Amino acid sequence: MNIKRFIIGTIVSLAAGGFAFGQSLQRTKGDNDIWKTGVAREIITPASSVWMAGFAARTSPSDGKLHDLWAKALVLEDAAGHRSVLVTMDLLSVPADFSERLKNRIRERHGLDKSQIILSVSHTHSGPVISRALKYIYPMNPVQWNAVDEYTRTLESTLIRLVDKAMQRMQPSRIHTGNGVTRFQVNRRNNNVSILTATTVLNGPNDYAVPVIKVEELDGTLKTVVFGYACHPTVLSGNQFSGDYAGFAQIELEKSYPGATAMFFQGAGADQNPLPRHSVPLAVQYGKELAAAVERVLSEDMVKQESVLDTRYNEIVLPFDRPLSQEQLQKMAHKGDYQARWAQGMMEEYKQNGTYAESYPYPVGYWKIGTQQLFILGGEVVVSYSVKLKELFGQDTFVMAYANDVMGYIPSAVIIEEGRYEGDSSQRVYGLPAKWDKQIETLIIENCKNLALGK
Repeated sequence: MNIKRFIIGTIVSLAAGGFAFGQSLQRTKGDNDIWKTGVAREIITPASSVWMAGFAARTSPSDGKLHDLWAKALVLEDAAGHRSVLVTMDLLSVPADFSERLKNRIRERHGLDKSQIILSVSHTHSGPVISRALKYIYPMNPVQWNAVDEYTRTLESTLIRLVDKAMQRMQPSRIHTGNGVTRFQVNRRNNNVSILTATTVLNGPNDYAVPVIKVEELDGTLKTVVFGYACHPTVLSGNQFSGDYAGFAQIELEKSYPGATAMFFQGAGADQNPLPRHSVPLAVQYGKELAAAVERVLSEDMVKQESVLDTRYNEIVLPFDRPLSQEQLQKMAHKGDYQARWAQGMMEEYKQNGTYAESYPYPVGYWKIGTQQLFILGGEVVVSYSVKLKELFGQDTFVMAYANDVMGYIPSAVIIEEGRYEGDSSQRVYGLPAKWDKQIETLIIENCKNLALGK
């Protein structure tokens, strides 16, 4: 009888223990989607008039604003304590020297390496020049360059403060991802703008995807929405600061979701334009179209991402093609435009160094947020790269360009062969000594594959 009671008691105890163990497993499994996130935002509109970036046709500095420019930061921390930070900015570009200084300061303050930091710009052509980027485009005098330098120093301090604030605001969160679609981008190389309204079929390639990352508090309150699109923010070309369509999209989303922070990142849109363009109402329209695409994704079922973060980074050597001869540069130097200033600069660099750079260290990053893959590319990347990466890794793959270092256009091998602006002369805008060698596409795609495979 005692033995029987012992056996029954043991079974009950084991069952109870098993139930408790099962509860423990269930609790652990239920908590594996809990992240910690922190978000912050800072106005980065210049306090005074400075030269604006993006159009060589401008002949004078800024004159007011349509709306403020913003920098925003999102810090992610997974269940294992691995952190990363995404900084988005309403700026044309982030040059290598500025990016390097900022990343070094973030590393010193927060212990993050280059794989854990993304410095992303929207590429608005209605923002300020920073650092000495595009130094050959604009006919600026020393006083105007000093104003750019002063703004750059202020911006750097602001961005450090921004990241600090985001780090201080960490709280439990959940992350969801999804893809939307909108279609105001037009491949500018393969479509005639002058007959656009009469065109019934647009030629590609294109990528109409609207990648969306939703960050919620544990009670379901929307905290942050990160979204992207692959299209030049060149609706506007005046002298008033604005984020262009991307800025209006962020404003629209923050109106629709009070208390949430909307962050935009640029995709591989170097050969994609918003068309038609050249009016504020069109910029507002495209912003609303993009915001509507994001809202649709937010209102549907999205993929809840497990709290596992993987970040990888590499810099690869991209070779240049043969530079122009000194004779060719001398002929170009007398034209009186930005290409003449570039030719004069190149001759001066050759005089000082006796040679030109033969290659460039190009940044490639890879984040995996749960199962969501994000490729992070520097420069003005054409849409063919996004198309190729999605063929390799799936249509839900996210592709971000204009990140960490915007050193010039990154054309495909086909575009380099065809020439014209993106393939041939665009590198002069950024002060590069020559166009790229055709092998850069293979080098970049292969490096992306290796990063994704952990090689």
